[in-house]
Amino acid sequence: MAFLEVEDGKRVYYEHHAGAGRPVVLVHGWGVTSRCWDTTLPALRAAGHAVVTLDHRACGRSDKDFADTSIAAIASDVVAIVEHLGLRAPVLNGWSLGGAVVTEAASRLGSNISGLVLTGGATPRYTSAEGWPYGGTPADVEGVLAGLAADRASTFRAVAGAVCVKPVGADVVESMWLQFMESGPRADDTLRDLAGIDQREILPALPCPVLLLCGREDGFVSFDGVSASRTLFRDARLVEFGGVGHAPFAEDGATYRTELLSFVGGLPD
Repeated sequence: MAFLEVEDGKRVYYEHHAGAGRPVVLVHGWGVTSRCWDTTLPALRAAGHAVVTLDHRACGRSDKDFADTSIAAIASDVVAIVEHLGLRAPVLNGWSLGGAVVTEAASRLGSNISGLVLTGGATPRYTSAEGWPYGGTPADVEGVLAGLAADRASTFRAVAGAVCVKPVGADVVESMWLQFMESGPRADDTLRDLAGIDQREILPALPCPVLLLCGREDGFVSFDGVSASRTLFRDARLVEFGGVGHAPFAEDGATYRTELLSFVGGLPD
């Protein structure tokens, strides 16, 4: 394990699994940890790829008392880790809120990125707005945060139980709940920030190929919004997971890994 000092002595936890192939950076969703990638990471390593994971500010093994836990700040951590490790043209893969993080990070990395994967990615918007009729409202987000303030354990238990539509077993749901319970209160500010993020101007400027992986029955990120976002990228392909909710890597892991490996392996050197 390793830590990168990024702000006022505060540290972000990351793992660097070396490999001769293309590096892939996995960025988890809101409130959980890099352990959500525990079936994705081995498949990438088995294919020879280098893999980097990290825990968001206020999540997992990263420090909990950051002053800034915004999407932009977490994206800056992704960029800092890429630069610290000297990664050449990595693929960034972000799940849920992590999709907004990697989109911002990709825009900052510019030519030093070879591909972008959005797994139920919350981009370009998580909430609806003028010209974007997809998603919920900031009031919905505040309702979740109010629930956390009143009863963090039970609220996160309910969220964990709603992630998957396909049966994945009690152990998987328990694992997600335990990951949520590792987050600190400042992680709540990250979700609040997501409610106002708008990346519609960023998407057309991204020069790399994009793979969109999304469950048709996703209850957190609108599938119709993900589908609509495809046309905003220069080069994007959408893979629909029928009967799947918010975690295709857990609900249909075999298909998810096949699509991800095909995309990463098919990128030009």
